[in-house]
Amino acid sequence: MENIIASAVSQVGDTHHEAAPRRSPPGSFVIFGGGGDLTRRLLLPAIYNLACAGLLDDGFGIVAVDRADLTDEQLRDNVRAALEDFTARRGAEAVSLREDVWAWMLPRIRYVQGDFESVQTYQAVADVTAGQNCIFYLAVAARFFGPIVDRLGEAGLVREGPDAFRRVIVEKPFGHDLQSAIALNTRLLNTLEEQQIYRIDHYLGKETVQNILALRFSNGFFEPLWNRQNIDHVQITAAETVGVEQRAKFYEGTGALRDMVPNHVMQLLAMTAMEAPISFDADAVRNEKTKVLDAIHPLVPADVVRGQYAPGTVGAKAVPGYRQEPGVDPHSLTETYVAMKFGIDNWRWAGVPFYVRTGKRLAARKTEIAIHFKSAPYALFRDTPVDKLAPNIMVIHIQPTEGVTMQFSAKIPGPSVRLGGVRMKFDYAEWFSEGPSTGYETLIYDCMIGDATLFQRADNIEAGWRAVQPVLDWGQDARSLAFYAADSEGPEAADALLARDHRHWLKIG
Repeated sequence: MENIIASAVSQVGDTHHEAAPRRSPPGSFVIFGGGGDLTRRLLLPAIYNLACAGLLDDGFGIVAVDRADLTDEQLRDNVRAALEDFTARRGAEAVSLREDVWAWMLPRIRYVQGDFESVQTYQAVADVTAGQNCIFYLAVAARFFGPIVDRLGEAGLVREGPDAFRRVIVEKPFGHDLQSAIALNTRLLNTLEEQQIYRIDHYLGKETVQNILALRFSNGFFEPLWNRQNIDHVQITAAETVGVEQRAKFYEGTGALRDMVPNHVMQLLAMTAMEAPISFDADAVRNEKTKVLDAIHPLVPADVVRGQYAPGTVGAKAVPGYRQEPGVDPHSLTETYVAMKFGIDNWRWAGVPFYVRTGKRLAARKTEIAIHFKSAPYALFRDTPVDKLAPNIMVIHIQPTEGVTMQFSAKIPGPSVRLGGVRMKFDYAEWFSEGPSTGYETLIYDCMIGDATLFQRADNIEAGWRAVQPVLDWGQDARSLAFYAADSEGPEAADALLARDHRHWLKIG
């Protein structure tokens, strides 16, 4: 994380030459759920990319732990197939698997077959990792987080020595409400020290999310404007075009709010609104993020819109509504969309609303943060045909494209004074020659070198849940559920949420 700003500077006019990143320490990367979809699609390709970059020590090894009855050779065949799929499905960026990297990885892949709650499983893990640095990655269902950490502790596998660290990466969901998040934190901390726990949010591995800090704190012309005197409001959007698909069992008990807001959306909000840390030390950054989340004032029902997608047409294809999806209760009150208005009670942001929205079956796949600056006075242009100036908006694009767009007014060529809105755009793919990634590379590497900046601390997790807990306490209510057609901008009630403040959402599609 400490290299983010240096990297940005080094690309412009060669004004800075960054030292090559150091290799990871030797040790074992132990994946519980090593045969699962997350491991195949994201973790293994991320490790492969780190190997391609020369960032893994020769003493590095992968230990996959799962229930399936596999040999080391069968697992290695599965890993190769996963990596070939990853390198081939990159569209115009498709490449072949690098045989030199695969030859390096091949002997470093081991398999341990066993049940996650069996003592014998952890003894087998101990046998192949004895005396080494270890990272235990919990790529498993949330119900196994506590039991696996308990068993690791009982087996002595998380006991650190002067020459060996032991760290645990915990995937989301981290709890399903504030009470369960506190309970899970308490359980993990009975076995581990806080500095051993790396609560991962893959959104924070995206370059543009990390670049929020670089944009704000390494550029002298942004930070002086980043306050209530100059910013009118902020919009955070995380939109998906897909429906629930085959995840009905999970989604029925979760919904859009639990799935996205306390983690992904709150992290984007915190990085946008946080004060400058005294350094890029992990705790300095996380302290400031937690302060922002603690300063969110309590929600009221009028500031929340819950929606659910109805049948519609995507392209020329008719798609079902959420209640018609396989495995979904035909009378379900689970929201597939949520829009919320947050206020932050501190000196920088008092009076500046933060509007957030996230949902499925929307008009486009898009995650972005839009900073809407206050309008300039119109008096100078009162005798021109201009009714109002184009708004000044800075949009930080996070996915599917990564970059930054600035919108401002400029004079249209001609003899009269006419203003038009223009845009300047910075695109990561055009400016930086980065290869295809999963978004996990930075996070895994940071854990290897002990940099927790991009991982959530216990108080950060709990502050995110605390901000949305009032909505969960109100419960599901059919009267508050707004329906919207698939492939649309979302429910009309979400438009009304901004319209009452004389504002409007940026279009998704």
